[in-house]
Amino acid sequence: MLQVNHSTRRAMALAVSLLALSAAAPALAADAPPSTPSLLEAMVASGVITQAQADKILADARARDAAKAAQGAAPQTAAQPAPANDGAVHVQYVPEVVKKQLREEIKSQVMAQARDEGWAAPNQTPEWTQRIKITGDMRVRGEEDMFPKGNTKGDGSQINWASINARSTPLDVASLTNSTNGATSTNAVPYSNWNQQRERMRLRARVGVEADLGEGFTTGVRLATGESSSPVSTNQTLGGSSGEFSKYQIWMDQAYIRYEPANTGIWGMSTTAGRFANPFFSTDLIWNNDLNFDGVAVSGKYQLAEGVTPFFTVGAFSVYNTDFNFSTYSSEKTTSQDKWLYAAQGGTDWKPAKDTAVKLGAAFYYFNNIEGKATSCAYDDITCGSDLFRPTFAQRGNTYMGLRNNNYSTYTSGTAYNYQYFGLATPFHELALTGKVDYDGLKPIFRDQAFRLTLDGEFVKNLSFNKSAINAKDCDTSGHCWNNDANGQFNGGDTGAMLRVTVGTPKLANRWDWNFSVGYKYIESDAVVDAFNDSDFGLGGTNLKGYVLGGNLALARNVWTSLKWMSADSIAGGTYASDVLLLDLNAKF
Repeated sequence: MLQVNHSTRRAMALAVSLLALSAAAPALAADAPPSTPSLLEAMVASGVITQAQADKILADARARDAAKAAQGAAPQTAAQPAPANDGAVHVQYVPEVVKKQLREEIKSQVMAQARDEGWAAPNQTPEWTQRIKITGDMRVRGEEDMFPKGNTKGDGSQINWASINARSTPLDVASLTNSTNGATSTNAVPYSNWNQQRERMRLRARVGVEADLGEGFTTGVRLATGESSSPVSTNQTLGGSSGEFSKYQIWMDQAYIRYEPANTGIWGMSTTAGRFANPFFSTDLIWNNDLNFDGVAVSGKYQLAEGVTPFFTVGAFSVYNTDFNFSTYSSEKTTSQDKWLYAAQGGTDWKPAKDTAVKLGAAFYYFNNIEGKATSCAYDDITCGSDLFRPTFAQRGNTYMGLRNNNYSTYTSGTAYNYQYFGLATPFHELALTGKVDYDGLKPIFRDQAFRLTLDGEFVKNLSFNKSAINAKDCDTSGHCWNNDANGQFNGGDTGAMLRVTVGTPKLANRWDWNFSVGYKYIESDAVVDAFNDSDFGLGGTNLKGYVLGGNLALARNVWTSLKWMSADSIAGGTYASDVLLLDLNAKF
């Protein structure tokens, strides 16, 4: 049996009444007396209109008749009797203007109810679809990675620490088998490419969905490409992975729930939990633009005065969670060594003039348990508790230390193994100062749109860095040293800075909009955790200095092309230089 709810029945009654009024129009126009209860009486009885509305319609009709009589016009009908005391409304005549008004009012009520309930509004989608937002972007990139002659080959600076720490078994540094033309076995030190140019075509595709749940809640999910689980890149090298036109992987890039109880323009608050975009005011000196955070963040702002709005953000983020069953092949499990990032930032937005906007922020990023901690292990142990302190992902530039102080007291005969994994040689407690100034008062050059001049910069210092302590960790108990520069002493540092100037249209909203930027970066070896900062400058990481030039040109409202050139050199350790050229075609929806 067809089930009809109250709202649908009422809407049907309104529509039927509208049709009935239209059908009755010829008889009413001929002043034919009704042989059935009047239309208004029926509409009152069915609940389409109220008694008060019916009385008003009747009073309007009488008023028009009286006006015509006063002007000498003959009344169309005899005077109307007063309404009966039983509450019924008896109408002998309904003027055409009243009938038109009735039709319009009933139509308006039907359509208003249809829009409110989302069941029959013309040219409208259902209400629930209006609470869902779908976004996406695509980037096709041509990349040229170039290495000038003279880069160091084969010393500690070139070691690929991430590759060693990703091994299922530790590296035996007592019997390394590296040779000039390559290793003779799997027990060899892996090195990064510092001397052979590469040309790559790369692809990035991202699709996200965000839904408004009501009462201040939203949720979002985003999927992205990527040839690995790297936290700082969603690039997929075309022809990479297994090659031969094979399919590529899709990763969960974001998944979060956000609560914003209010945003009045004077103050606002938000809490986000899950995996979400960087909540801090920062640059890629510390955090890569593609990096997402796992955890919870709370942000707020309050306008103290006209043009002055302080803000804050605090958060706790899980960097690494110990494998529940570690160590896998031992009945005695190892104590958890989880790694966390605790962060807080305060700052202000300030608008000192109509064409000028300033934003300043100070942040403290406290990494807990991210540094290496060496422990004593038996000389032939494949698994050791200190292995949990090795980074599961890294780029390059940070200083490393051996995580095992191997115990040879139980060794009796045969080859002495020296199994090793490697961890960061310093804690990271970073103080960051970030600033940005926008000036919109530049006169237009080619169009009637004023250009924006932007100056932004950032300074960071690792407050826990101790060069003497790192020198003491540089060599393990077997005499192997890992980070010495050419002079035999560690020469890393704890400071980073960047400055950039950008000019052009602030948003690429129209065809031929453009902007251009030039910047300088200087970031010492242990200023920040190298796993999380820019992955393009110097091909990623720290211990780099150099220049960045880039520009963007809009080809359509949502399509633009970009060109960027980055030239970087090493600050300490072995000689390293790289030039990276990126040509991008971007689209978004």
